[in-house]
Amino acid sequence: MRPKSWSFAATLLLSAGVAGYAVWIYGSGDPQRAPVHPAMVAVFNAHRALITTHAVAASLALLLGPFQFLDRLRAARPRLHRTLGYLYLVPGVAVGGITGLLLSRYSFGGLVSHLGFGLLAVLWLFTGVMAVVAAKARRFADHRVWMIRNFALTFAAVTLRVYLPLGFASGLRFEDFYPAVAWLCWVPNLVFAEWWMLRPRAA
Repeated sequence: MRPKSWSFAATLLLSAGVAGYAVWIYGSGDPQRAPVHPAMVAVFNAHRALITTHAVAASLALLLGPFQFLDRLRAARPRLHRTLGYLYLVPGVAVGGITGLLLSRYSFGGLVSHLGFGLLAVLWLFTGVMAVVAAKARRFADHRVWMIRNFALTFAAVTLRVYLPLGFASGLRFEDFYPAVAWLCWVPNLVFAEWWMLRPRAA
């Protein structure tokens, strides 16, 4: 299997796993299926519809995002590529970003978490808008750059689930490490995306 195929398969597997996890938790209406802080359960009960909408929209973006970077699909089925892109950006990113921004003020961990998740939502929406603007102007190279940035932010849903068990394994209290996770789940993703796009290419 080629490196691109490996990376696509791994990204899709991780994305599908986290999307399934979100549906399992929030679709059931019982966030206590996972080990969460009691304060987070209270927030879920107070904003059940908003959180469920965010989880479903973000899960849709996670599932569709990897397919946007399949060169063969884009070349062979451009209409399908555009349709999947529309579903990714509108019911996925737009709905997920708006609900995420609304929910950031209720995030566990105080002001640090509010700012971390709030900025994530703003950048998620901004990069999505810029991707659409570039595509409408037929600046497809710019469109791809903005989509890479956007999916790096979408993938925060996955990296957040990586940092949580690491935080628990560190021995720190949840309330001590979770505010850092609100930033760590997306800032390194974005830095990596920028590095990946700027790295020297083999001749």
